[in-house]
Amino acid sequence: MTYRVGSLFAGVGGVCQAFKNSNCNVVWANEIDKDACKTYRLNHVSTNLIEGDVKKLNGKNLSDIDILTAGFPCQPFSLAGHGRGFEDERGKLFFEVSRLLKELRPKAFFLENVKTIASHNNGETFKTIRNEIKRAGYSFIPFILNAAKYTDIPQGRERIYIVGFKDEDDYLFEKPIKENIKETEQSNLLSSKFKIPKETNKKPKSIKFFLDNSCVTLTDIYNDKNNKIHRKVIESVVDENIVYQYRRYYVRPNKSNVCPTLTANMGAGGHNIPIILDDGVIRRLTPKECFNLQGFSRDFILPSNISRAQLYKQAGNSVVVPMVEKIAKEIVAVLDGSDRN
Repeated sequence: MTYRVGSLFAGVGGVCQAFKNSNCNVVWANEIDKDACKTYRLNHVSTNLIEGDVKKLNGKNLSDIDILTAGFPCQPFSLAGHGRGFEDERGKLFFEVSRLLKELRPKAFFLENVKTIASHNNGETFKTIRNEIKRAGYSFIPFILNAAKYTDIPQGRERIYIVGFKDEDDYLFEKPIKENIKETEQSNLLSSKFKIPKETNKKPKSIKFFLDNSCVTLTDIYNDKNNKIHRKVIESVVDENIVYQYRRYYVRPNKSNVCPTLTANMGAGGHNIPIILDDGVIRRLTPKECFNLQGFSRDFILPSNISRAQLYKQAGNSVVVPMVEKIAKEIVAVLDGSDRN
């Protein structure tokens, strides 16, 4: 069966692509950022993209869906975003998700955010989210996964994912769980059948696999020995198999030969963008390479009329597509009632 999906805070469509890859039909999506909408439309021509404020959405005017997805803004719950939580207007947008869950009543939902949301405000923020989901009538299954351990993408992106199913508001976890949920006596519940994806036995692909130097510009290259920062980078970046990060006083090689988490801060430009040694040239990753390292397909189109800063921001705001795809397939399998053994 092909399930119908609606996507909130869709960005450029990373979550949408993951569900499409899982044999779902994304019938509508919502995004407020005009530049992200440009990128979305180029790559998801069959989806009805509703550009505008999520607060103006009315469930009565939206097509019926089986699954609601939402990567609601993470900055209010992250250290980099000053962690103001629900005091931040962006943080309050979570309540639009719970509102639309009540109005749309899909069979299941999928949420994604930074892992620090689980401990934010001594756990009170997470408790509020859990209670809102319960009031909407859904189960609450939270778990934290690192994409580098579950996919072939070499990015140490650790995120919290929350999955739930309709009319199962007694099936709730207070904290993120770390292993597959075992069958319970409540065997009639869809939630008891959901399985957290298993870690892969394979190592992630090499960073080199994701490079595309056709998009490199002169400003990406560190070659000015008269520049203090350039000189420090040139002295430190020596291994082609490692991704480096510039910090205020030093250059740090990233551990485990994986790319550090790509963030929206890359859109601020400068030295927020990871650095590599590519065929003897020390340079920043390009926007295209950042999308590659999020698991987007090589034919994913980047608009030519959007600044590089915006493209970096879009890549950093997105998800690791193959990671979400694994979770999406588990949701679909549960809804299908497939034999999981």
